[in-house]
Amino acid sequence: MTELEAIQARHSVRKYTEAPIEEAKVAIINNEIGKINALTGSHVQLVLDEPKAFSSGVLKYGQFSGVRNYLVMAAHKGKEAEENIGYHGERLVLLAQTLGLNTCWVGLTYKKIPGAFSLAEGEVVHCVIALGHGVNQGVAHTLKPIEKFYEADRAVPDWFKAGIEAAILAPTAVNQQKFKFILKDGDKVEAKTTFSVAGYTNIDLGIVKCHFELGAGKDNFKWA
Repeated sequence: MTELEAIQARHSVRKYTEAPIEEAKVAIINNEIGKINALTGSHVQLVLDEPKAFSSGVLKYGQFSGVRNYLVMAAHKGKEAEENIGYHGERLVLLAQTLGLNTCWVGLTYKKIPGAFSLAEGEVVHCVIALGHGVNQGVAHTLKPIEKFYEADRAVPDWFKAGIEAAILAPTAVNQQKFKFILKDGDKVEAKTTFSVAGYTNIDLGIVKCHFELGAGKDNFKWA
């Protein structure tokens, strides 16, 4: 499965089986985490066989169950750090999908369990990503018209349209989709957030930029 195929196949999954993540898959994910942390200065960590973060008693959005494995998306504060968390976290989500695993981005409805992960001075947990073998493959959301998500003063090229089509399949906080892409001169593209009550827009922006790049092809444009 390619990353583009993973974009089409991936849906948020909140119910998981007790099956452990295979050692070979853990090694692949941890290898990618190491690359991300070295590149961005983030402190992403994979937590395995730890059920307390999603135990009963946590106020639940979407009724999580069976979550024993998750990615801790830790980094320093700030817009750049949050966007990196979104962009590279989504690359991990798509990698997991290619490995036959399921995922769900989680903003608030989890507990921070002492000893399950570590933080350096100045770091915070921006969110976590539930990970494992899903009871099902999730459900697709109804898609809005792509015209709601871009601005252009000319006919959009096929690569731009393909980028938007990939971006609207991206997971965002409470499915808010508060983003817009602007086609500028010289095939430059600006990505921006729009107003949100729910927050998490910088992380969402990183996620949708990841999808846009994969759909459009990085060689076809430059970020403005």
